[in-house]
Amino acid sequence: MTQNTDRDSLALTRRTWKVLEPYHGAVYFSPEAAGHYADLGVDARTGYFASRSAALGAAPADLVIATFYNFNPQVVHRAIPAAWEAATPQRFAAARLTGIDTTLRRILGADVSSPALARAAELARSAAEVTLPHPQGRPLFAAHAALPWPSAPHLVLWHAQTLLREFRGDAHVAALLTAGLSGIEALVTHAATGDVDAGVLRNSRAWTPEQWGQAVQNLRERGWLDEGPQLALTEDGARRRAEIEHTTDRLSALPYRTLGPAACAELRALARPFSLAVAKELLPWAVDRLGEEDA
Repeated sequence: MTQNTDRDSLALTRRTWKVLEPYHGAVYFSPEAAGHYADLGVDARTGYFASRSAALGAAPADLVIATFYNFNPQVVHRAIPAAWEAATPQRFAAARLTGIDTTLRRILGADVSSPALARAAELARSAAEVTLPHPQGRPLFAAHAALPWPSAPHLVLWHAQTLLREFRGDAHVAALLTAGLSGIEALVTHAATGDVDAGVLRNSRAWTPEQWGQAVQNLRERGWLDEGPQLALTEDGARRRAEIEHTTDRLSALPYRTLGPAACAELRALARPFSLAVAKELLPWAVDRLGEEDA
């Protein structure tokens, strides 16, 4: 009985996170946010590193490398601390919030003022606030949790998912480290599951083909990957990757377990159209994952 309850709790965690994640992730592909970073004198990639790490203050490059985990350190060093010479962390944080505000208003239109969105924001905030007394071991989450809550419902929903996302992300880093995977090796094993194209993961995190190839070879020697021409996990590699995802879900379950199955189902039903709208425009690869109903 307990085992089934735990399994249900982890499934609830993953389903609810997946439905809301595109709503948060829109900020990383927002042309309005990129425009605001350009106004501060930096390109979109530098703006990404600066705006997401701004909650930490004027973080040094190694802190950004540590907390973001899977980016090529060289690209981080090109962005940080140069970003802080262009503008303060506070200005980057403001640019990020203003950018996603404009993006969501453009894509959602009148729905930003709808009762459905207000209710989704209320539920998501309730879930996120459960995490606030638990910053231990979660530096990126803790930094964002210290930011003030916005007042508009569509931004409350976005900020709540930001907290839930970073709460989960810090847990995922812990699971990856425990499994002995470096940042690039984490990406390679993710690509080997077939969930995301290897080229997308490699290019978005700025790894060279040579670095990627070396990571593949290292993982083959350690028994994670098959020797064939296709990037594929061995049976043991698939088991270990599944353990990482299970650990991540377990360490991220608190807010969803506290909210409860009925409220989580309501949140998913309310938020899915909003996530779907932003995914269709900015994250087309995420559309199929949203579906129409809970699995």
